Amino acid sequence: MSKSVVLTKREGLNLIVTINRDEKRNALNAEIMYGIRDAFLSIATDPKVRCVIIRGEGKGFSSGIDFSFLAGLGLVGNSGNAVRVKIREAQEIVNLISDIEKPVIFAVHGFCYGMALELIISGDFRVAREGTQFGIQEVTVGFIPDMGGIARLTTLLGPIKAKELIMTAKVIEADEAREIQLVNEVHSDEMEGALALASQLNKNAPLAVGMAKKIIDRGQHMDVRSILELEAIGQTTLVDTEDVKEGIAAKLERREPIFKGK
Repeated sequence: MSKSVVLTKREGLNLIVTINRDEKRNALNAEIMYGIRDAFLSIATDPKVRCVIIRGEGKGFSSGIDFSFLAGLGLVGNSGNAVRVKIREAQEIVNLISDIEKPVIFAVHGFCYGMALELIISGDFRVAREGTQFGIQEVTVGFIPDMGGIARLTTLLGPIKAKELIMTAKVIEADEAREIQLVNEVHSDEMEGALALASQLNKNAPLAVGMAKKIIDRGQHMDVRSILELEAIGQTTLVDTEDVKEGIAAKLERREPIFKGK
């Protein structure tokens, strides 16, 4: 029986997703991408999962796209609609990560290259092990990033750093990645750091956390007045929830709230 290349495990309020193809340096192929898709679809509206942590098994998070898989698609040398259809299909899987109304943390160690870097910047937080290497190196083989690498890196880092990383294909280590805000935290144990961050997130009202994520992501290119309107609309959907009532009661009673995501 062949092993599963994507493992999922529920741990408290967290879903831990593991890329499990360490014999191939966790190179991303269709099976991995569909496994990630299925994991996210299964818990999108599940209140028992508050946070998702994605990690890689073995020596590193992922070496990027599996070039054997890419060659097997028969797209190299092709052009036009056939290529765009395949790219859009993969983009939609990555978009599931950014669109889910739950915090997504990537716990990264060892190495994270190419498409794997595009994958991690679709999440909300990145926690890296000391010494982890990051690079987005598509231009070294004649491609450009097409899983959101250009769009999301530019939004995350600004055009100067995005151009530097994408156009030079340079590799940086975890400390520099933190300095330029590519990663949030650097730890000796990335999973320990990710679980601590998840614990902090999980103390808060999950519907409010999800709404805040949605407005931050959608509002980045809007003017202030438009974002204020989104804030008002978002608040109207939260104000009558059980979590708001519980949050206020807990404050008045000087106790920790018990949120249910309702």
